[in-house]
Amino acid sequence: MRGQIRIRSVLCKSCGLCIEACPKGSIRISKQMNPNSYFPAEFQKDQECTGCGLCAIVCPEAIIEVYREK
Repeated sequence: MRGQIRIRSVLCKSCGLCIEACPKGSIRISKQMNPNSYFPAEFQKDQECTGCGLCAIVCPEAIIEVYREK
């Protein structure tokens, strides 16, 4: 099963918890600042994602959505 995540970057505060939680290393800090002057987390589309949902569980802002492809 393959997954994909969406992060609402406008609301991200760059805590990095999702990056630490991702077992596949599919999330990184963006080089572009959001309107609130944070460098948000972003999903690396070229990396593998299993859709496990750990990133969404640990996100204190609840801004990550996880999708699984069948």
